[in-house]
Amino acid sequence: MIAHYLIHPELHHNMDYMAETLLHYKTIHIEDLLGPKGKKQKNMRDLSPADIYEYAAEDADITLRLKNVLEPKLKELSVERLFWDIEMPLVRVLADMELSGVRLDTDALQETSRIFTERMSQYEQEIYKEAGEEFNISSPKQVGDILFGKMQIMDKPKKTKTGQYVTSEEVLQSLEAKHPIVRNILNYRGMKKLLSTYVDALPKLINPQTGHIHTSFNQALTATGRLSSSDPNLQNIPVRTDDGKEIRKCFIPEEGCLFFSADYSQIELRIMAHLSEDENMMEAFREGYDIHRATAAKIWHEDIDKVTDAQRKKAKQAKYGITTFGLAQRMGIPNNEARELIQDYFRTFPKVQAYMEQAKEVARAKGYAETLFHRRRYLADINSRNATVRGFAERNAINAPIQGTEADIIKVAMVRIWKRFKEEGIRSKMILQVHDELNFSVYPEEREKVEQIVIEEMQNAYPLNVPLIADAGWGKNWLEAH
Repeated sequence: MIAHYLIHPELHHNMDYMAETLLHYKTIHIEDLLGPKGKKQKNMRDLSPADIYEYAAEDADITLRLKNVLEPKLKELSVERLFWDIEMPLVRVLADMELSGVRLDTDALQETSRIFTERMSQYEQEIYKEAGEEFNISSPKQVGDILFGKMQIMDKPKKTKTGQYVTSEEVLQSLEAKHPIVRNILNYRGMKKLLSTYVDALPKLINPQTGHIHTSFNQALTATGRLSSSDPNLQNIPVRTDDGKEIRKCFIPEEGCLFFSADYSQIELRIMAHLSEDENMMEAFREGYDIHRATAAKIWHEDIDKVTDAQRKKAKQAKYGITTFGLAQRMGIPNNEARELIQDYFRTFPKVQAYMEQAKEVARAKGYAETLFHRRRYLADINSRNATVRGFAERNAINAPIQGTEADIIKVAMVRIWKRFKEEGIRSKMILQVHDELNFSVYPEEREKVEQIVIEEMQNAYPLNVPLIADAGWGKNWLEAH
């Protein structure tokens, strides 16, 4: 499965699919042995030993044949090292983390549920007042009729094929400044999602035997190489909003332990500095400056200590890959100001722009982009005649090597930390991974040792042209530690 994931990241990786596509083989399912679904099915107990043997032998045979097909392909694509040194050792690490699971503070979750429900009904009352009537805020149709039909907060609103007004997140965000009702609707929706996805759902996922939640880490799913997780999806807890942070408060370490969190500081920009070899960007990182403040200083020709917070914020938003329209929307500034900001950004970091153009050229020639570890992302639409489709593939050509390298680096760190914990007899455990962040439940007497191992392995996972820096924090729960 993992070999196939490295060879064809964009396809399915289950056994049946691989058996059919690679071996042209239709597999027997245990259900087939039990007879057709419609008729009265045999029970598992009714299967003869010969039936079960046939099923198991076929399974083993297919596994071996798939190995023989996939192994030479790994070599051909130069992803053997990625397979043997990173992905395969990671299987055991993830299995360990899934088995350990994470403890939840159910009292804190109940309290959060109460606060969120109360806040949601406040938003509801505000919305009714601003609309001058009650309606179903969860119905996109009714929201559209109120905002665009009754209140007419926009000329020429977009409609779907069925003639309904479009009220997607994106559309509403672009209208926030028009009327306070829009912000309230967005807040209401956000609150409702947090409640249903996390606050009210998490307690139901607690395993009665262990008292923990055991998320599933998906190692062969995302096209970029990042891990994802499900039941619950912990990669999607919003961290920028105070409400999202409130949920992190409910994740706690083992009894008598501390929560330890370490995450990479601006790893994507550091990888960009390495790939583009832009002198200005590399210098800012090597000197240990706040990169966004250093960027602002260069754009506006100011001393770094005279840069205002507003200037820093603008510099932070004007990062590589953002469009003029995207920046204007995000910052609520006119298009021409956004265009100038982006031009100033590229004047400050000329090699970043050169890297972006080169990344697109390489992808056009090869049909794929790759990370520093040779993980590939195939881009079928990179030469498309349709500008929108091609533009999407071009953005992936720029982003895939950066996001994919980030994913590879943290995987290397995870494997090395896990090995050292085993070798050095550490009882503390790695319990969660969220993109560029690792979380641990730590025995107080192992505190210094754990911090030393984690920071050391994270910062030395790969030799970039600029330092890799990991920030760390401690607390009673995930929120305090991060």
